[in-house]
Amino acid sequence: MLNPRLLSLIRKEFIQIARDPRTLIITFVIPIVILFLLGYAATNDVRNVPAAIFDQDLSAASRDLLAAYRAADYFSFAFDVDSVDAMRDLIDSGQAKAGLIIPPDYSRRIAAGETAQVAFVIDGSDPTVAGTALSAATLIGQAKSTAVVRAQLEARGAVGAVSPAIEVRTQVWYNPDLVSAYFMIPALIGIILQFLAVLLTSTAIVRERERGTIEQLIITPIRPWELVVGKILPYVLIAFFDLLEVLIIGTLWFRVPIAGDIGLLLALSALFLVTTLGIGLFISTVARTQFEAMLLAFFTQLPSIFLSGFFFPIAAMPAFLQALSYLIPLRYFLIIVRSILLKGVGVEAIAGEIAALAVFGVLIMGAAARRFRKRLD
Repeated sequence: MLNPRLLSLIRKEFIQIARDPRTLIITFVIPIVILFLLGYAATNDVRNVPAAIFDQDLSAASRDLLAAYRAADYFSFAFDVDSVDAMRDLIDSGQAKAGLIIPPDYSRRIAAGETAQVAFVIDGSDPTVAGTALSAATLIGQAKSTAVVRAQLEARGAVGAVSPAIEVRTQVWYNPDLVSAYFMIPALIGIILQFLAVLLTSTAIVRERERGTIEQLIITPIRPWELVVGKILPYVLIAFFDLLEVLIIGTLWFRVPIAGDIGLLLALSALFLVTTLGIGLFISTVARTQFEAMLLAFFTQLPSIFLSGFFFPIAAMPAFLQALSYLIPLRYFLIIVRSILLKGVGVEAIAGEIAALAVFGVLIMGAAARRFRKRLD
């Protein structure tokens, strides 16, 4: 049985916990958020991979092959292109993750009992999606080939060994060996930039308020915007140093290719930092202690990590989580950094993601700066 002194101490501690309801709510909400995010987002069962079709045959046989791929529910042929270059543009921009190329002599070869070759191009920048697409493309092609051969034999009333009717030749772009490091290490740039900017910025300003030194800064001739810039600029420099550190080690040690423009990557990283610094600044206006700021920063990281495509492919998530992921700035930056490093694309291919980051940056930083200015006043 507990002695009265210990019971009094426990009661005192519960009273102190109850006096900080915001921290208490956060500690209860975080496990629920983790549960739902992992329960729905933690899956590699990829379906409906967006794909493009380049049908040069335009025959009943080619439409029959396309119907076989659609029926399997692994691919969603949302794009009909008229050239390989157009297909490449869709894959470069991330709108399509695969492409089926049917040659102009496909139906003639099928009718003649010869082997018809089709090409299946796969974006290898995401090994999880690419691995599923590669296996599905091959298996569906083999199943369709068997069905065509069986139909041919039944029509002729013959039996015996024949050559395959369809040969699917797969080609993986950007990451032919499906090396996971090529996918994860570029994404670490986004994770590090966001984590450092949000956590360090929010705690740095709250630390001044906890110590009572922010009042001393306010009564000095320094302006509010100068105070903000002076507090966050060191962490911007630290974040960029870590970015270069990851790039150098990733390239020299893990052999991650750099196919694109590093200057463009640095410029867009600065744009992404505007958003993350805005989040950290906003947290600093809400939190009263460093511990509370750290909890809030951690709470904002969870949706970003799980819904941005860092760990799990967005295509494998339920529809409502896919829609929710469009509200995560990190989603757009991960597409940008992977596209620049692995695909070597320019501004045109990632214009939509750049525009999204710019909008998020203006809205979040504007709201945070306005709220921070009111707290200083």
